[in-house]
Amino acid sequence: MRLLSKTKVKMQKARIERKILVRLLATIFLTCVSLAEAQQPKKVFRIGYLASLDPARETTRSEGIRGGLRELGYIEGANLAIEYRYGEAKIDRAPDLAAELVRLKVDIIVVAGGNPWIQAAKNATKTVSVVIAGSGTDPVKAGFVESLAHPGGNVTGITLLSRELGGKRLELLKEAVPKLDRVAVVDLSTPGLVRDEVIEDLPVVARALRLTIKPWEIRDAESLEKVLVALSKERPDGLYVPGAGALMNAAGKRITGFALKSRLPSVWSVREAVDLGGLMYYGPDTAASYRQVAWYIDKILKGAKPADLPVQQPMKFEFVVNLKAAKQIGLTIPMDLLARATQVIR
Repeated sequence: MRLLSKTKVKMQKARIERKILVRLLATIFLTCVSLAEAQQPKKVFRIGYLASLDPARETTRSEGIRGGLRELGYIEGANLAIEYRYGEAKIDRAPDLAAELVRLKVDIIVVAGGNPWIQAAKNATKTVSVVIAGSGTDPVKAGFVESLAHPGGNVTGITLLSRELGGKRLELLKEAVPKLDRVAVVDLSTPGLVRDEVIEDLPVVARALRLTIKPWEIRDAESLEKVLVALSKERPDGLYVPGAGALMNAAGKRITGFALKSRLPSVWSVREAVDLGGLMYYGPDTAASYRQVAWYIDKILKGAKPADLPVQQPMKFEFVVNLKAAKQIGLTIPMDLLARATQVIR
């Protein structure tokens, strides 16, 4: 019996030793694997950022997209490198800057600019994915994609429905100013971008609202000053300012100042104009749109093809009212309209 007990003890001891040895070997193996993985260089994705404006005026958009990418696990300087190219509002630079990004062998080109910039990227490459960051007009009509549902090429991204929202902006202006009769449409768009909206869409809505609209085309600083002089003489009841891009950024502050001084209520297609003193903005929630851009980048970097990623329209909208501007022009915003605002600047 004693001999059997000793044998049992030895066997148990041997089993314990084997378990310890197996665990030790497993630990050593996992440690070696971890060290090997740590020594392997991580994939760093390269994004080309083609912007029509300068860095200062692009901050909100570029920061928004970077924030969306961080939420998805892409950190600039770690697993992501972004090559920024800014056009400084000079359209003629678009082809060269797009070609430069292609030569850098970026994985994706994000276009933060209107149709000329999107076209420049499309002309520069047929293989690098191009993501539209909510600029330009109808991408189907412009020839960038075959359809919204099936882009069919190397271009996809966000369209902000600027043309489709023009009628809604006129309606809101009419609600804010019930006695509104004559509206000046101060067109700041790049030539051809909102022409259909101004000529075809707005007159239909204006007739339904019993408004008279008059388009004023602005293409440079000289024409801007001439239009403002003419508006001072004509004295419309309100302003609707469609358009975006370089001209909007350059002239927005001048027009908002003119509207405040002339006590003119204004509605805008660009959110930043309300911060400058414009009365109202209605349009896409830009922060949400920037996160949509990050979604496209993530999908493409994980292997999706632009041809298979539908062009998306905005998912959220903002209605911003500037009560400081309303007070300055002597306008009382109806409470029922104010209650529908997503943001009120006081």
